[in-house]
Amino acid sequence: MSRKSASYTAEDIEILEDLSPILHRPGMYTDPVNPNHALVEIIDNASDEGLAGFAKNIMVILYDDGSAEVMDDGRGIPVDLHPRKKIPAVQVIFTTLHSGGKFRKTDKEAAYRIAGGLHGIGVCVSNALSTRLEVEVKRDGARYTLAFGPNGKVKQSLKKVAKAGPRESGTRVRFWPDPKYFDSPKIAAADIALLLRAKAMLLPGVKFTLGIEKKNKIEQQTWHFPEGIKGYFASAISDNEPVADAFLGERYISVQSESDSFAEGEGAMWAIAWTTEGDVVNESYVNMIPTRHGGTHVSGLREGVYHAIKNFIDHHAMGQRGLKIVPEDVWSRANYVLACKMLDPQFKGQVKNELISRDGVKLVAQMVRDPIELWLNQHVDEGKRIAELVIRQAVNRTRAAQKVERRKLSGVALLPGKLTDCASEDPERNELFIVEGDSAGGSAKAARDKEFQAVLPLKGKPKNTWQDSADSLYSNKEIEAIALAINVDHHTLDSAVVLSGLRYQRINILADADVDGAHIQVLLLALFFRHFPKLIAEGHVFVAQPPLFRIDVPAHGKNKPARKLYALDEQELSMLETKLLDEGVREHAWTVSRFKGLGEMSPEQLWETTLNPDTRRVLQVSIEDVLDDSREIFNMMMARENASQRREWMETYGNLVEADIS
Repeated sequence: MSRKSASYTAEDIEILEDLSPILHRPGMYTDPVNPNHALVEIIDNASDEGLAGFAKNIMVILYDDGSAEVMDDGRGIPVDLHPRKKIPAVQVIFTTLHSGGKFRKTDKEAAYRIAGGLHGIGVCVSNALSTRLEVEVKRDGARYTLAFGPNGKVKQSLKKVAKAGPRESGTRVRFWPDPKYFDSPKIAAADIALLLRAKAMLLPGVKFTLGIEKKNKIEQQTWHFPEGIKGYFASAISDNEPVADAFLGERYISVQSESDSFAEGEGAMWAIAWTTEGDVVNESYVNMIPTRHGGTHVSGLREGVYHAIKNFIDHHAMGQRGLKIVPEDVWSRANYVLACKMLDPQFKGQVKNELISRDGVKLVAQMVRDPIELWLNQHVDEGKRIAELVIRQAVNRTRAAQKVERRKLSGVALLPGKLTDCASEDPERNELFIVEGDSAGGSAKAARDKEFQAVLPLKGKPKNTWQDSADSLYSNKEIEAIALAINVDHHTLDSAVVLSGLRYQRINILADADVDGAHIQVLLLALFFRHFPKLIAEGHVFVAQPPLFRIDVPAHGKNKPARKLYALDEQELSMLETKLLDEGVREHAWTVSRFKGLGEMSPEQLWETTLNPDTRRVLQVSIEDVLDDSREIFNMMMARENASQRREWMETYGNLVEADIS
């Protein structure tokens, strides 16, 4: 744990706006299924006090009336006046977006250096989406209270209500979720229990307690893992016998000279074990935030462990001639818990289910690879048992792929001449990139992994097929090439067509990061939505997100070499430039280049930013329940006879559009 900073006052609360954005579009800030995320934001604030070394006990109570309460014995939220807002700091935190004590990541004396809070939005969501929220703070020998009403408006100003003991400190927050913002107003207690259990593992010095009110009595359960991840992991995999002892480790940057890229305190803690049967345990965290969809830190773990085991197999001559070991062979039966610490992580969305920081891959791989290679060499017998399991997985995978390929060949599938196919015969692993133009296609071919990535270049913009009938669909050669490549015929969502012949698990639409590229995306999405909807419904269609900008950062300071950063759009560019200033890079020292198209990127750049599964950004396309509404929107936007309706819509709403593909 990094050195504690006892100072935590109003001056630590920085303001980067009222709560109206949350009220206007709550789905952008929280999960609308239930209020769990709103509660988790409050729990995370208390947990950050534990991570900083101050809170020792954190308790969550779920009441019969639907409200929830979080209590900690940390330092207590500051109550003095904010120097700029001239209102109590505790009020600022609950009512002002982009405020908090967690922005100064490069300042070793900051109140929170490594923490889950990033944007200063968290508890503002909890407040905005409540009918009432109460705060009680104990610090500096006094107890203070503050209350908010509907929409996060102050109902009772901060006031000192009693004295507190000299050693008493902490924060209590109770909120009543507003049912109109959630599909169900009820908090899912089982999910909160799992979260608190995991946080107890990540913070061995803190006790976490969950209380649930039943018939006017509070039933409690407490989690405390003094052994940390070791005891937690043993309990998590207790139903399945591992083939070898668990590989446990913990490694952080202790001095800056250890790494050119990462700061002191960053690193990871992990536990891994392989089992032959049963469900596998896969859990990952960043600064104690559970990342249920994984992310780049998990990719780093996979990369480090995969290379170590593959090298072990080669070194001990355990491989079979012609048998290729791929990452999935190593990971299909691997159980793991990974807890990563990063100064400035980037998550996909406010719910933070997935880490998207490209540095996450390098950080975790760098922390893990040497320790596991050392562990394997020190535990050769156990390493061989793991290797034998991995080899069996590779043999089974290869046999299954050969059976699929034989079935496909019996149908004598004809592939388009433009298609540059991949070497792998496993459709579960393979993916196709549909790109516009020979220039972009050539770049994608040079950048791809030939083993499992195929490329299909199209000539010019695809045809608008929204109003095309099935009979005339394949008169267009480009559309015919797509159908031949994926080996799926056109269909409707309720037709009996099955996707057993699908040649690629993922179909990626890859276009330039500009207006023309967006147009190509829409035309291809219209094609799939109208004529191949089951591909979308079953999760096979993705939109790749190449960057629009490259930032060349010169070397600066000790052990800070020159580097290249990439931004998807102007908003992310602005965020990266702000981060560079926080890191001490002189303003205007870096240069910004705008990519005119995919053909401008070198193969290395295109691979790193757009094709590499570990570091790329993609959006999975899905069909929502409101299918009829979606069809009406597509009709308005795509049908030839609706030009005047489109013009009227754009004149009225064009300035409000925030495009999102989900």
